[in-house]
Amino acid sequence: MQIKNKFNLEGKVAIITGSSKGIGKAIAKAFAEQGAIVIISSRKQDACEEVVASFKEDGLKAHAIACHVGDEKSRAYLIEKTVELCGGIDILVNNAATNPVYGPIEDAPLDAFDKIMNVNVKAPWDLSNKCLSSMKSRKGGSIINISSIEGEHPGYGLGLYSTSKAALSMLTKNQAKEWGKHGIRVNAICPGLIQTKFSSALWNNEKIMQQINKKLPLERMGQSEEIASVALMLASDAGSYVTGSLLVADGGFLISG
Repeated sequence: MQIKNKFNLEGKVAIITGSSKGIGKAIAKAFAEQGAIVIISSRKQDACEEVVASFKEDGLKAHAIACHVGDEKSRAYLIEKTVELCGGIDILVNNAATNPVYGPIEDAPLDAFDKIMNVNVKAPWDLSNKCLSSMKSRKGGSIINISSIEGEHPGYGLGLYSTSKAALSMLTKNQAKEWGKHGIRVNAICPGLIQTKFSSALWNNEKIMQQINKKLPLERMGQSEEIASVALMLASDAGSYVTGSLLVADGGFLISG
């Protein structure tokens, strides 16, 4: 098989949480362009349907299934509805995340801790578990957890978020170790600063961006499509021997000192 054909996802079914915008949407589009049937999922059904409509205009295959990943019943519905519509699941991208607080860790309220851990750690764990049966029956699958360089390198003001992403990275390794025997690969992507709504407070501040760009070896922030390219490799046969890995895509931030 030619290398370029290893990126083909024709006929594969992929769920991408938090895919009505940003990195999730870019990943969904990359998968769909390679032939996958993608499940667009976020909290609001109308936002999901809007993305699906735009994909279908481009001849791509997609379904809209709203899901609040912080709610167990909603997570269960997402998996059950996907299997009902598509017959099974081959790829899961745990992209949805939250960070409701910024500041010293001692100032964060208890409910913020619970919310962050519920959405950023518990939801990916539970969704992965709920996909396991389908992936086992299909003799394999790929789970991609969207972690963060904040889980690898502590910053200021994002202590609980960083902690949740560090936990997600370790969850990734444990899932990979336990599920490899089923042909299921599990990896995490650790993005740096990507130009999305989630990070707009940073990239809208010209002074902060000048400081960041000076520190980054590539001297610029990343784009959602650049994370989508990494995800495509992990989801496809191009990444068939990669599991338990934390792939960093940060413009060189972690090596910048």
